[in-house]
Amino acid sequence: MNKNRDIILDMYPDYEFMFADGYDDAILGVQERYGSEPIICYDKKKIIEILQEDSMTYEEAEEFFEYNIIGSYVGDKTPAFIETI
Repeated sequence: MNKNRDIILDMYPDYEFMFADGYDDAILGVQERYGSEPIICYDKKKIIEILQEDSMTYEEAEEFFEYNIIGSYVGDKTPAFIETI
């Protein structure tokens, strides 16, 4: 397991998060918002870098991210993806 995932699981011992498998190094933290359950937040740029490490071009990684990752809503616990500036 990744250090970031372990920290979050320690901070929220009684909560079940949905993680994006294979992208623990891109975890930024937990989003909390009134009226919503806490969800995991990922760094979009870091996910694209991870995809490129798996032999994708930048364009292929961005397309894969848009279609297969951010395009996959799996309920209220679906993670958020942040584009940092």
